[in-house]
Order: sequence, then C-alpha cells, then structure tokens
Amino acid sequence: MRIAVLGTGAVGGYFGGRLAHAGEDVVFIARGAQLRALRERGLRVDSPAGDFVVRPVQATDDPAQVGPVDAVLVGVKAWQVTEAARAMLPLVGPATFVVPLQNGVEAPDQLAAVLGAEHVLGGLCRIVSLVVEPGHVRHAGLEPYVALGELDNRPSQRAARLRQALVRAGVTAEIPPDIRVALWEKFLFIASFSGVGAVTRAPAGVLRELPETRRMLEQAMREILAVARAKDIALPEESIPRTMALVENLPPDGTASMQRDIMAGRPSELESQSGAVVRLGREMGVATPLHAFIYYSLLPLELRARGPVQFTP
Repeated sequence: MRIAVLGTGAVGGYFGGRLAHAGEDVVFIARGAQLRALRERGLRVDSPAGDFVVRPVQATDDPAQVGPVDAVLVGVKAWQVTEAARAMLPLVGPATFVVPLQNGVEAPDQLAAVLGAEHVLGGLCRIVSLVVEPGHVRHAGLEPYVALGELDNRPSQRAARLRQALVRAGVTAEIPPDIRVALWEKFLFIASFSGVGAVTRAPAGVLRELPETRRMLEQAMREILAVARAKDIALPEESIPRTMALVENLPPDGTASMQRDIMAGRPSELESQSGAVVRLGREMGVATPLHAFIYYSLLPLELRARGPVQFTP
C-alpha cells in the first residue's frame, strides 16, 4: 500500500515506522527539525518489541509533491485535525481513505467536514510513546494497538487491507464490531487518565495506588460512560473495570501526553479531552462535575501556553 503519515511524532513515527520497516510504501509528511532528521539520519524507533532504523526515509513537507495515496494515517494533535485535513487534500484521490489516530472522539467528523465522509474511517491507537529527539521515537509502554473501521460499521476491503498491513508490520490491529463504541472506550481511558494525571501531576503508579485518586479515575470514567449512553453509544458497563485494568498495566511512571504537555507549559489536548466531556455532557444534559473541575482548573495553564493569558505559575 502507498501510505502517507501526516504528523510524524510519537504516534505517527511509531506506526508509520513499523509499516515502513515491514516494506510498505510509506511517505512521512513532516516539517522543521523532524523533517531534517528524517532526511539526514532516517527514523529510529526504540521498542521492547525490537529496536530498528528506517533509512532512507521518504519524507517531505509538501503533500502536493506526493499526490494521491491509498491511505493517510493522521498522527497530529487533536487540535490540529481541521488544519491537517486541509493540508492533506493533495493526498486524497477518489479511492483514498483517511484514518485518524489521535485522542478524542471528534476527529472523524472534523475530517469528514473537509474531505467528505466517504474518505474517512474511524480509528484509534493505544501506545505509550514519546519523541526523544527529532527522528527518534521511543515506545515506552503498552502493547501497540490499532483499531479501525468504517463509521457505519459495514465490512470493507480497504479497512481489511490496512489492518493486514499493520499485522504484517507486527502491530496488533483489529476491526471492531462497532468503531464508535471502540472510540468512546478509548476516550473513557485517555480523557480520565489524562485529566486526573494533569490536575494532580502524578504518574500512573500513584494514581492507581492512592485510594483517593483511584476513586477520581473511576468517577471520571463513570461520567464519560453517562455521556456516551446519552449519545446512544452502546458503551458497556464493563468498560470501566476493563479500562482500570489498562491503568494497572501502565508503567508506574507512565503519564499521558496531555499531562506532559501541560506540565511543560505547552499547548495540549485539554479542549478535546476534558473540555469535550464537559461540552458534550452539557449538550446532552448530563452532569460531569469532575471533568468540569479538571477542565476549569487546567484552563488557565492552557490559555497561558497558547498566549491569551499571561501569568507566572
């Protein structure tokens, strides 16, 4: 398959790197120091599943130079999705499909608004990974996993082809019975873990062991479950213990990217995680008091990172 990876960070770099290392025809859309590193040194991935280097790397900052591809993996941050959709237009031909891998539940609809619903699948990933330096990604925890599927859950050859390519590359990948349920179950995990971690500044080991913060995690998950059900998403009750089991398996020092960004004073995915729970809950008439507390507590830091508010924390 001809696959473009838009956003060659911790997620796009890992999964795109795996596909390229397995022999798929992958081109990375990157810019700045990341693009220079890819061109000069290739892409290095460190992983418990095996370290590797992809060299040479197909990389450019101009999608128009690439032209239409079979599939686009979208690895940008959640707040960059609409901008990324406009940037990828030269990559999208009549048969191209786009798979978002970022956190949150709104990316498929944001992509469809720009590209057309016929070009968009639902997608999600699970991995703890980070950019060590430009051109160097480290997989730090969780078994790398991708779920993808048509938004109406019909079987499709294009989803099956990409799943097979990921499996050949050594990635656990599946097409779940209901991709929107899968998206919300991932959201239940990441928005709760990110939000509680960011507001407490504590890692996974502390959050799950301290009874008070463990209760916060569980309450955050219950609020998301209530919002999902109000939106007619058939998220099962067992999603909460299943998600807590994921938290149990995180490295003790594990943190979410939103937490790391907020602690470092960088723009984060606050709006598409905690903010989305509050916003969607309000739309559906569902109370989300813990997520509201988290969102309002972190909002000054988010606004400071983006420029509208200035203060010394």
